[in-house]
Amino acid sequence: MFTQFQGAFSDNALRWLVIYLVLGSALSEAGKNSFASHASLLFAVPFLLFSTFGGWMADRFSKRTVMVGVKVGEIAIMGFATLALWHGAQALQLAAICLMGIHSTFFAPAKYGIMPEVLPAAKLSEGNGILELLTFIGIVLGTFAGGWMAEKLPHRELSGLLLAALAAVGLMASLGIARVPAGDPGKKANFNILGEIWSSLGVMKQDRDLWRANWGNTAFFFVATLVQINLALFAQATYHLEPTQQAGIQAALSLGIGAGSMLAGRLSRGRIEYGLVAPGAVLMALAGGLLGFPGVTKSVFTTGLVLLGLGGGCFIVPISTVLQHRPSPQTKGAVQGAASWLSWVGIAAAAITQEFLSGTAHLGYGQIFWVCGAVAALAGVFVTWSRPRAVPEMLARWRRAAKAAA
Repeated sequence: MFTQFQGAFSDNALRWLVIYLVLGSALSEAGKNSFASHASLLFAVPFLLFSTFGGWMADRFSKRTVMVGVKVGEIAIMGFATLALWHGAQALQLAAICLMGIHSTFFAPAKYGIMPEVLPAAKLSEGNGILELLTFIGIVLGTFAGGWMAEKLPHRELSGLLLAALAAVGLMASLGIARVPAGDPGKKANFNILGEIWSSLGVMKQDRDLWRANWGNTAFFFVATLVQINLALFAQATYHLEPTQQAGIQAALSLGIGAGSMLAGRLSRGRIEYGLVAPGAVLMALAGGLLGFPGVTKSVFTTGLVLLGLGGGCFIVPISTVLQHRPSPQTKGAVQGAASWLSWVGIAAAAITQEFLSGTAHLGYGQIFWVCGAVAALAGVFVTWSRPRAVPEMLARWRRAAKAAA
């Protein structure tokens, strides 16, 4: 949990440090739009290239070994980021963001894959809720730290040194992770990325719930990324906020997701609660409409972000739990790798979509929030259509539990 928290913090601190430095520069509005999209795209590209290899490593070796090795690599990456910040070269700073994407590519399948190995099935939903809460607290604090460093530290290389020191702390924390055996020590590496993805998708398709969870996961990351990129641009253009003030607004979204994830874990009551997905999607759709309302005040806008996050947390926790619980022990890493790959397809698509909608399509930032709400609504319709009894069954269980408690 702590190792994941530190990784989420450092990922976002570096990425938003670089983005805020550029947003505060004399670059044109179109140039800032393009840079924000490219920074998110470059963070996503490694996942598209290496997710299957990360999934293979999580099956072939102990997941603890993989996570410890990734933390060693993070120290070196942050050293490179320090040099990039010192030279002030945007190309090198983007390269550092890309390298952190590679770091996360190898970390994610091991992180999610180890959860069912160290937790009993009855605790998996609640464990996922806590993991997602800590992840989004890390995102909140990392986003704020990136803004603070961009605004307050005159020597940019100091920011890199601080992040390198944090990576060393993360390495020490990773040494305390429980030792677990390799899932499939004899598994052969397949460097045919598309072939490996296709094979893993075939495994998923045999399980209807696993297959649907995979696409729900992709939709969630598309919406979350599109909101996050658009939010940074909207906050500067509409409210003229400094980096640390922008980070405060970003925090509302991330804390909402974290709180929603924790709530979903508690409401699941030791099971995979499919019924939470549909109302989570509805809340995301309604909040997206509120965010795009013309002339929305900053306080109402912040409230809308919290509601969007709460809906997102309820949406993603059951989906994450399905992706962890349903695969066999021999395929957990491969399935996580494929799911991670598709989630980053969603993230890359969001970065491209942002640039298209704000450029070619000439949509305003508020209208782009409506697009986010529409995608969330479509996801809710799909889930409701595919599992029409999920919500009524969940409500019936809650009524029985309330009567038993009374």
